[in-house]
Amino acid sequence: MTSGHSLHSDADTSKQSLDKPPQDNSSERPKKIARVELEDPIEEDDEDEEEQNQQKESVFSEMKMNTNPRIQRYLIAIEYIGTRFSGAQQQSNARTVVGVLQDAFHKFIGQPVSIFCSSRTDAGVHALSNVCHVDVERISKRKPGELLPPHEPAVVKRAVNHFLQKNEGDIMVIDVRCVPSDFHSRYKARERTYFYRLLSGPEPLSTFDKDRAWHVSEELDLLAMQKACKVLVGRHDFSSFRAAACQAKSPIRTLDELNVTEVVSSLYFPSVVERERSNFVAECSSLGVVNSETKLSHVSAIADQVNDKDSWGEPSPVFGMRKQHRCFVVTARARSFLYHQVRLLVGVLKSVGTGELKVPDVEGILKAKTVSAASPMAPACGLYLGHVKYDLPSKT
Repeated sequence: MTSGHSLHSDADTSKQSLDKPPQDNSSERPKKIARVELEDPIEEDDEDEEEQNQQKESVFSEMKMNTNPRIQRYLIAIEYIGTRFSGAQQQSNARTVVGVLQDAFHKFIGQPVSIFCSSRTDAGVHALSNVCHVDVERISKRKPGELLPPHEPAVVKRAVNHFLQKNEGDIMVIDVRCVPSDFHSRYKARERTYFYRLLSGPEPLSTFDKDRAWHVSEELDLLAMQKACKVLVGRHDFSSFRAAACQAKSPIRTLDELNVTEVVSSLYFPSVVERERSNFVAECSSLGVVNSETKLSHVSAIADQVNDKDSWGEPSPVFGMRKQHRCFVVTARARSFLYHQVRLLVGVLKSVGTGELKVPDVEGILKAKTVSAASPMAPACGLYLGHVKYDLPSKT
């Protein structure tokens, strides 16, 4: 998946691909299992057709090889800061998410493993939760060749994180689960959610937000951006929102959710006024005298502090205190995305927010069906893979 866009073909295209016989005509191929494995397959848009076929063949090979009951497949959820990674997919001459993770597993179990990611993120793109799977055969280190029962998920999480923290510390395993040997992190994904952070305001970006958000110096019109989202959500031909290198067979995608929300900036610490008001509300609550008016007054005070305003609504700069940016988060949710689709969508939404485009212009861009009609693509630094959804089998 690139640029936060794990890139998949639509359900109807997926069904057609199931009707095509595999190139290997061996009678030993487990056809029934293969059909289940490639149920609603996901097409990586940054691959050509030959590479896609090779990956599908590797899935068949996996399934034929993984028949040893001592081999356990684990589903691994990971978080990472993408700044120092050259993307998620393994590369021979660059530091990648999969490469670092495989190295940590190798150190843990003493033998090489192959890790398969649900979503390919580009260089600079972050993940609150990306998901991979890995097959582990536990062999005794004291008695080489002796097979042992599989590790418990908690042991895997703790051990792999131990080695990951020795390698820059910008990636961590956040969850581990045992799954059946035919459960594929990429092909079984049902939905992906991405977030994009924009920080608006003339002040330079904080050191803590560097490479973590797109800094837009202009003010952004939240209402206009939300109206633009309504034009784009749903099932459309998104040809105007896929990069020229996209290899997807169809530009048709269903965008289940697209919205913009204003939130408090990250690393926001309570001011003196907020602390005092919070204590006051807590005291009132303990005495049973808190009411909706008290709560609303407290919330209003916080909003004023976020915008650096005093009780009269006027700017109240304090020496040594950084002026807060307005923080906007774009949420995009769908089963699959085209190559660079989310970043192109955000680029258009930003242009609407600054007034460069009007809401009706967005509909024109969508209908143009050419990426040249869209606004410049948003940078990778503000994009986060937020969640990959599965229909997980029940725990045994």
